[in-house]
Amino acid sequence: MKTIHVPIIIETDEDGIFIVSCPQFKGCHTFGKTIDEALARIKEAIELCMEDSQPESLNTFVGFREVEIVQGA
Repeated sequence: MKTIHVPIIIETDEDGIFIVSCPQFKGCHTFGKTIDEALARIKEAIELCMEDSQPESLNTFVGFREVEIVQGA
């Protein structure tokens, strides 16, 4: 058995629902009412994505950055 580490992004929507996505896999995202629920669901989603993806078809995660946007300019 091999253990891998993949990046995830966690956000909340306007209703406080946790939205979690894994940029390593195309279309791999889920949600939960609590962060623990969302994390458990993203692990399941990643496992399902791993069944269908070949290593060469994975997105390459580069990193996370913020950009500054001036509203009303």
